[in-house]
Amino acid sequence: MSHHQPRMYYEFAEWFTSLTAPEEYAEEADLYHRLIQQESKFTVKTMLELGAGAGNNASHLKQHYQMTLTDLSPAMLTVSKKQNPECEHHVGDMRTLRLNRQFDAVFIHDAIDYITTLDDLKATLTTTKLHCKPDGLIMIIPDYVHETFAPSTIHGGHDAPRSMRYLEWTWQADPDSHIYYTDFAYMHRDGIDVITSHDRHICGLFSEAEWFATFEAVGLTAKLSRSDILGDSNVPQTIFIATHY
Repeated sequence: MSHHQPRMYYEFAEWFTSLTAPEEYAEEADLYHRLIQQESKFTVKTMLELGAGAGNNASHLKQHYQMTLTDLSPAMLTVSKKQNPECEHHVGDMRTLRLNRQFDAVFIHDAIDYITTLDDLKATLTTTKLHCKPDGLIMIIPDYVHETFAPSTIHGGHDAPRSMRYLEWTWQADPDSHIYYTDFAYMHRDGIDVITSHDRHICGLFSEAEWFATFEAVGLTAKLSRSDILGDSNVPQTIFIATHY
Protein backbone atom coordinates (compact mmCIF):
# COMPACT_ATOMS: atom_id res chain seq x y z
CA MET A 1 0.00 0.00 0.00
CA SER A 2 1.36 3.38 -0.88
CA HIS A 3 2.28 5.72 1.96
CA HIS A 4 0.64 8.45 -0.11
CA GLN A 5 -2.69 9.33 1.52
CA PRO A 6 -5.40 10.60 -0.83
CA ARG A 7 -6.98 13.85 0.33
CA MET A 8 -10.41 12.33 -0.29
CA TYR A 9 -10.17 10.20 2.86
CA TYR A 10 -8.71 12.77 5.21
CA GLU A 11 -8.98 16.43 4.24
CA PHE A 12 -12.24 15.96 2.30
CA ALA A 13 -13.76 13.00 4.15
CA GLU A 14 -16.81 14.96 5.29
CA TRP A 15 -17.61 15.61 1.61
CA PHE A 16 -17.45 11.93 0.63
CA THR A 17 -21.17 11.21 0.35
CA SER A 18 -21.48 14.28 -1.90
CA LEU A 19 -18.89 12.67 -4.16
CA THR A 20 -20.59 9.27 -4.21
CA ALA A 21 -23.96 8.85 -2.53
CA PRO A 22 -24.94 5.75 -0.51
CA GLU A 23 -27.94 5.06 -2.76
CA GLU A 24 -25.58 4.57 -5.71
CA TYR A 25 -24.34 1.38 -4.01
CA ALA A 26 -27.72 -0.34 -3.77
CA GLU A 27 -27.48 -2.42 -6.96
CA GLU A 28 -23.96 -3.62 -6.22
CA ALA A 29 -24.76 -4.43 -2.60
CA ASP A 30 -27.77 -6.49 -3.71
CA LEU A 31 -25.52 -8.45 -6.10
CA TYR A 32 -22.94 -9.11 -3.37
CA HIS A 33 -25.66 -10.28 -0.98
CA ARG A 34 -27.07 -12.66 -3.57
CA LEU A 35 -23.60 -14.07 -4.31
CA ILE A 36 -22.88 -14.54 -0.62
CA GLN A 37 -26.13 -16.45 -0.21
CA GLN A 38 -25.33 -18.53 -3.26
CA GLU A 39 -21.72 -19.33 -2.42
CA SER A 40 -21.76 -19.69 1.37
CA LYS A 41 -21.60 -23.14 2.94
CA PHE A 42 -23.68 -21.96 5.90
CA THR A 43 -25.93 -19.02 6.78
CA VAL A 44 -23.83 -15.87 6.99
CA LYS A 45 -24.77 -13.72 9.98
CA THR A 46 -21.59 -11.76 10.78
CA MET A 47 -19.42 -9.85 8.31
CA LEU A 48 -16.16 -7.95 8.62
CA GLU A 49 -15.58 -5.23 6.03
CA LEU A 50 -11.98 -4.12 5.56
CA GLY A 51 -11.58 -0.64 4.08
CA ALA A 52 -15.22 0.22 4.73
CA GLY A 53 -14.67 3.96 4.21
CA ALA A 54 -17.79 6.04 4.73
CA GLY A 55 -19.89 2.87 5.02
CA ASN A 56 -21.82 3.20 1.77
CA ASN A 57 -21.81 -0.55 1.12
CA ALA A 58 -22.59 -1.25 4.76
CA SER A 59 -25.61 1.04 4.63
CA HIS A 60 -27.21 -1.67 2.46
CA LEU A 61 -25.51 -4.87 3.65
CA LYS A 62 -26.35 -4.19 7.31
CA GLN A 63 -29.93 -5.15 6.46
CA HIS A 64 -28.69 -8.72 6.10
CA TYR A 65 -25.61 -9.03 8.32
CA GLN A 66 -24.18 -7.90 11.62
CA MET A 67 -21.42 -5.66 10.25
CA THR A 68 -18.03 -4.80 11.76
CA LEU A 69 -16.41 -1.99 9.79
CA THR A 70 -12.72 -1.08 9.67
CA ASP A 71 -10.76 1.56 7.81
CA LEU A 72 -7.35 3.20 7.87
CA SER A 73 -8.91 6.67 8.02
CA PRO A 74 -10.54 7.82 11.28
CA ALA A 75 -12.18 10.66 9.36
CA MET A 76 -13.96 8.24 7.03
CA LEU A 77 -15.15 6.11 9.94
CA THR A 78 -16.60 9.25 11.52
CA VAL A 79 -18.78 9.60 8.41
CA SER A 80 -19.69 5.92 8.55
CA LYS A 81 -20.68 6.10 12.20
CA LYS A 82 -23.24 8.77 11.31
CA GLN A 83 -24.96 6.64 8.69
CA ASN A 84 -24.31 3.26 10.33
CA PRO A 85 -24.55 3.92 14.09
CA GLU A 86 -25.63 0.35 14.76
CA CYS A 87 -22.38 -1.07 13.29
CA GLU A 88 -19.15 -1.69 15.18
CA HIS A 89 -16.22 0.43 13.91
CA HIS A 90 -12.44 0.03 14.25
CA VAL A 91 -9.53 2.04 12.84
CA GLY A 92 -7.03 -0.35 11.25
CA ASP A 93 -4.82 -1.22 8.29
CA MET A 94 -6.10 -4.18 6.29
CA ARG A 95 -2.56 -5.53 6.01
CA THR A 96 -1.98 -5.76 9.75
CA LEU A 97 -5.39 -5.60 11.46
CA ARG A 98 -5.88 -8.26 14.14
CA LEU A 99 -9.21 -8.21 15.96
CA ASN A 100 -8.64 -11.73 17.36
CA ARG A 101 -12.13 -12.73 16.23
CA GLN A 102 -13.54 -14.63 13.31
CA PHE A 103 -16.54 -13.79 11.15
CA ASP A 104 -18.83 -15.75 8.83
CA ALA A 105 -17.68 -13.56 5.93
CA VAL A 106 -14.95 -11.01 5.19
CA PHE A 107 -15.61 -8.38 2.54
CA ILE A 108 -13.31 -5.91 0.75
CA HIS A 109 -14.69 -3.59 -1.90
CA ASP A 110 -12.55 -1.16 -3.91
CA ALA A 111 -10.35 -0.29 -0.91
CA ILE A 112 -8.27 -3.22 -2.15
CA ASP A 113 -7.17 -0.91 -4.99
CA TYR A 114 -4.74 0.82 -2.62
CA ILE A 115 -2.74 -2.37 -2.21
CA THR A 116 0.11 -1.78 -4.64
CA THR A 117 2.61 -4.63 -4.10
CA LEU A 118 2.32 -8.41 -4.08
CA ASP A 119 3.77 -8.51 -0.56
CA ASP A 120 1.02 -6.18 0.67
CA LEU A 121 -1.58 -8.22 -1.21
CA LYS A 122 -0.32 -11.35 0.56
CA ALA A 123 -0.49 -9.55 3.92
CA THR A 124 -4.06 -8.42 3.23
CA LEU A 125 -5.22 -11.88 2.19
CA THR A 126 -3.62 -13.25 5.36
CA THR A 127 -5.74 -10.79 7.35
CA THR A 128 -8.89 -12.00 5.60
CA LYS A 129 -8.06 -15.63 6.35
CA LEU A 130 -7.30 -15.01 10.02
CA HIS A 131 -10.63 -13.23 10.47
CA CYS A 132 -12.76 -15.73 8.54
CA LYS A 133 -14.28 -18.82 10.13
CA PRO A 134 -13.40 -22.21 8.62
CA ASP A 135 -15.65 -22.71 5.58
CA GLY A 136 -16.54 -19.01 5.77
CA LEU A 137 -16.52 -16.80 2.71
CA ILE A 138 -14.15 -14.06 1.60
CA MET A 139 -15.27 -11.66 -1.12
CA ILE A 140 -12.93 -9.11 -2.72
CA ILE A 141 -13.88 -6.73 -5.54
CA PRO A 142 -10.98 -4.79 -7.11
CA ASP A 143 -11.88 -2.13 -9.65
CA TYR A 144 -9.54 -3.83 -12.13
CA VAL A 145 -7.30 -6.78 -12.74
CA HIS A 146 -4.57 -6.43 -15.35
CA GLU A 147 -6.74 -8.16 -17.94
CA THR A 148 -9.62 -5.70 -17.56
CA PHE A 149 -7.82 -2.40 -17.03
CA ALA A 150 -8.69 0.44 -19.38
CA PRO A 151 -8.12 4.19 -19.01
CA SER A 152 -11.25 6.18 -18.28
CA THR A 153 -12.55 9.66 -17.56
CA ILE A 154 -15.81 10.18 -15.68
CA HIS A 155 -17.49 12.95 -13.73
CA GLY A 156 -20.18 13.30 -11.10
CA GLY A 157 -21.12 14.73 -7.73
CA HIS A 158 -24.13 15.78 -5.68
CA ASP A 159 -25.61 18.77 -3.89
CA ALA A 160 -26.29 16.98 -0.60
CA PRO A 161 -25.10 17.01 2.05
CA ARG A 162 -22.79 19.58 0.38
CA SER A 163 -22.42 20.79 -3.19
CA MET A 164 -19.53 19.08 -4.94
CA ARG A 165 -18.56 18.06 -8.47
CA TYR A 166 -15.59 16.04 -9.65
CA LEU A 167 -13.67 14.91 -12.71
CA GLU A 168 -11.99 11.51 -12.36
CA TRP A 169 -9.18 10.47 -14.74
CA THR A 170 -7.77 6.92 -14.50
CA TRP A 171 -4.59 6.09 -16.40
CA GLN A 172 -1.40 4.04 -16.35
CA ALA A 173 2.10 5.35 -17.05
CA ASP A 174 3.69 1.91 -17.57
CA PRO A 175 1.44 -0.89 -18.86
CA ASP A 176 3.80 -3.51 -17.42
CA SER A 177 3.77 -2.13 -13.87
CA HIS A 178 1.60 -2.94 -10.84
CA ILE A 179 0.61 0.72 -10.55
CA TYR A 180 -2.08 2.89 -12.06
CA TYR A 181 -3.22 6.38 -11.14
CA THR A 182 -6.56 8.01 -10.60
CA ASP A 183 -6.47 11.79 -10.51
CA PHE A 184 -9.44 13.75 -9.20
CA ALA A 185 -10.25 17.39 -9.77
CA TYR A 186 -12.75 18.53 -7.13
CA MET A 187 -15.00 21.58 -7.10
CA HIS A 188 -16.45 22.30 -3.64
CA ARG A 189 -19.14 24.96 -3.42
CA ASP A 190 -19.99 26.83 -0.23
CA GLY A 191 -22.70 29.38 -1.02
CA ILE A 192 -21.43 31.11 -4.16
CA ASP A 193 -17.76 30.39 -3.42
CA VAL A 194 -16.15 27.50 -5.31
CA ILE A 195 -12.81 25.95 -4.38
CA THR A 196 -11.00 23.59 -6.77
CA SER A 197 -8.53 20.92 -5.63
CA HIS A 198 -6.44 18.10 -7.08
CA ASP A 199 -6.11 14.66 -5.48
CA ARG A 200 -3.95 11.76 -6.73
CA HIS A 201 -4.75 8.14 -5.88
CA ILE A 202 -1.99 5.58 -6.43
CA CYS A 203 -3.53 2.16 -7.01
CA GLY A 204 -2.41 -1.43 -7.50
CA LEU A 205 -3.02 -3.65 -10.51
CA PHE A 206 -2.41 -7.41 -10.57
CA SER A 207 -3.08 -10.13 -13.10
CA GLU A 208 -5.57 -12.91 -12.46
CA ALA A 209 -2.65 -15.34 -12.20
CA GLU A 210 -1.00 -13.16 -9.54
CA TRP A 211 -4.23 -12.98 -7.58
CA PHE A 212 -4.75 -16.74 -7.66
CA ALA A 213 -1.11 -17.46 -6.76
CA THR A 214 -1.36 -15.12 -3.77
CA PHE A 215 -4.61 -16.68 -2.58
CA GLU A 216 -2.94 -20.09 -2.77
CA ALA A 217 0.18 -18.85 -0.97
CA VAL A 218 -1.85 -17.92 2.12
CA GLY A 219 -3.97 -21.08 2.13
CA LEU A 220 -7.12 -19.89 0.40
CA THR A 221 -8.84 -21.39 -2.59
CA ALA A 222 -10.48 -18.82 -4.84
CA LYS A 223 -12.60 -18.47 -7.90
CA LEU A 224 -13.42 -15.51 -10.08
CA SER A 225 -16.82 -14.20 -11.05
CA ARG A 226 -17.66 -11.47 -13.54
CA SER A 227 -20.75 -9.47 -12.69
CA ASP A 228 -23.10 -7.83 -15.17
CA ILE A 229 -22.51 -4.51 -13.40
CA LEU A 230 -20.10 -2.41 -15.43
CA GLY A 231 -17.30 -0.43 -13.82
CA ASP A 232 -16.05 3.02 -14.75
CA SER A 233 -14.37 1.75 -17.92
CA ASN A 234 -17.48 -0.17 -19.00
CA VAL A 235 -15.95 -3.52 -18.11
CA PRO A 236 -17.66 -6.14 -15.92
CA GLN A 237 -16.80 -6.11 -12.25
CA THR A 238 -14.27 -8.71 -11.13
CA ILE A 239 -15.30 -10.52 -7.95
CA PHE A 240 -12.98 -12.96 -6.15
CA ILE A 241 -14.68 -15.45 -3.82
CA ALA A 242 -12.39 -17.45 -1.54
CA THR A 243 -12.56 -20.01 1.25
CA HIS A 244 -10.07 -21.97 3.37
CA TYR A 245 -8.87 -25.21 1.84
